[in-house]
Amino acid sequence: MKVVLFCGGYGMRMRNGDASDVPKPMAMVGPRPLIWHVMRYYAHFGHTEFILCLGYGAHHIKEFFLNYQETTSNDFVLRGGRTELLSTDIADWTISFVQTGIESPIGERLRRVREHLDGDEMFLANYADVLTDAPLDQIVERFERSDAGASMMVVPPQSSFHCVEMDEGGRIGAITPVSDMPLWENGGYFVLRQEVFDHIPENGDLVADGCGELAKRGRLLAYPYRGFWKPTDTVKERFALDEAYTHGERPWALWERGQRVHA
Repeated sequence: MKVVLFCGGYGMRMRNGDASDVPKPMAMVGPRPLIWHVMRYYAHFGHTEFILCLGYGAHHIKEFFLNYQETTSNDFVLRGGRTELLSTDIADWTISFVQTGIESPIGERLRRVREHLDGDEMFLANYADVLTDAPLDQIVERFERSDAGASMMVVPPQSSFHCVEMDEGGRIGAITPVSDMPLWENGGYFVLRQEVFDHIPENGDLVADGCGELAKRGRLLAYPYRGFWKPTDTVKERFALDEAYTHGERPWALWERGQRVHA
């Protein structure tokens, strides 16, 4: 199943005053950028055909893959000045690099790569900057059994703030962490059918327009997940992932745990 990754946004909340044009999916976690970790996750489940929706800072992503160094994350033997890899990351990947505009919303980016899906009835999509250890095979299987037009992973609110309940006089009766509220957020990791294109207008949005209309029609499926799921919307969140990687805490790296799962 093909995987569409949206990787052309500015990522302003991660800049921390930095004027660099490096897009957010190229922020480093360990020795590799975020987008690599996301792609390895999909490849672990046998999905190795990627369509990258490029925009801001596209040349950084292109250069990374055009000059990819397998030795950075694979064991190898150096013999007679020649490198013999003992394993490989991306040898079986197919990656389409598609410029989808600098200012395009995500729905428009998806519209602009539709022809690269080759008419496939179902495909996967993601933001390229969120890591998880969710069981993708189960997510896909559940969607395939349904008649829904789209599926999205939903996760508990990530905010560390608290909600309060108070009476008309301002007396607080209860304080509840937002994460304990009976609420769910869009967690990305979409499984989509071609039907979604019927509901995304020119310069439209995938969630507000495409998924929103499907929800009104009762054709949007949720996959609630309370396991590991981490966004990288801020510098602090990215540093936390990088530090966790350094200390060997990388639950999203399912490929390090054992045999690969085939789709």
